[in-house]
Amino acid sequence: MLPRDPLDLVYLGNPLRAWLTAAGVFAAVVLALLLARRALVRRLERLAPHTATRVDDLVLALARRTSALFFAAVALAAARRALWDLPPDLKDAVALVARIALYLQAGRWANTAVGFWLAGATRERAEHDKASLATLNLLGLLARVALGAVIVLLALDAFGVNITALVTGLGVAGVAVALAVQTTLGDLLASLAIALDKPFVIGDTITFDQFTGTVEDIGLKTTRLRALSGEQLVVANAELLKTRIRNYQRQTERRVQFTLSFPLDTAPAALARVPGLVREAVAAEPSLRFDRSHVSAVTDQAVAVESVYVVTTADYAVHMDAQQRVLLALLARLADEGTPVAVPTRAVVVRPAAAASADGGGAAVGA
Repeated sequence: MLPRDPLDLVYLGNPLRAWLTAAGVFAAVVLALLLARRALVRRLERLAPHTATRVDDLVLALARRTSALFFAAVALAAARRALWDLPPDLKDAVALVARIALYLQAGRWANTAVGFWLAGATRERAEHDKASLATLNLLGLLARVALGAVIVLLALDAFGVNITALVTGLGVAGVAVALAVQTTLGDLLASLAIALDKPFVIGDTITFDQFTGTVEDIGLKTTRLRALSGEQLVVANAELLKTRIRNYQRQTERRVQFTLSFPLDTAPAALARVPGLVREAVAAEPSLRFDRSHVSAVTDQAVAVESVYVVTTADYAVHMDAQQRVLLALLARLADEGTPVAVPTRAVVVRPAAAASADGGGAAVGA
């Protein structure tokens, strides 16, 4: 017998009134969420250009990437509460649709966040660190692949697929691949370490082992340098990071130490004036800072005066020009004062044969 009120007709365990209520709830929730997203996007579009922080920019990007399918899934879950009961199959279908929509939206948000970070990092390094751009793009690609794999696994789990064996198989396959390409993988990880830690960047002059060159390119597997003699040096990233690296580009000052040697018969008063002459010669150079100068040693051949000064710039040409002027000025002052610089000599003494026989030896050589 049909009910008097058509709204009392029962479909799938629920009266028509309940189905209409659920439809109204669904439409209201979808409309409310769409209007809220529109209002949020408009407000952030006006606010974001005038703030220094990037958080509002990220929120704006995430809001724009929130899909209507996700809103529909949320509205469907809300409308489900307006119904009295649903058949098990239909109930499971509604839950599955909601989970899949949630996973897809989470994947879109995560992908947007990765792209937002990648765009910001690219802008920061575009001017002064172009070598890391390829590495950053690779990091972004790896992150997106990992996110995609996680979403696929979650979706398979939602459909009732046992992913434990699949994950185990992927892990074993990953270990096998890593062992097969461990050298290439080591260079790849080393390139990531170079990009993140920045022991050097393009344009830096570095020394490693016995080689010196200027960095021209930092790739995913190798780093290319231009040697001082003109040829190109190609070094694997992993091998490069295993050695001690001297980065001359980051040098702010240069310490220079030199020694002047004088004959043993030089007068002590003349030796005492040498440190003052060194100080005067160094002080005459605006790019140098005097440190010390002392009579440091007396050997069987000469008296040594050790001096130290600091070049206040890392420019090698400035250092060599200043050093040349200092040494020439010192030689000129010493010549004016009549204080000669020691010259290595060797004296050979030849004794007569009779004297040598009397002494029990032959010719004697002395220094």
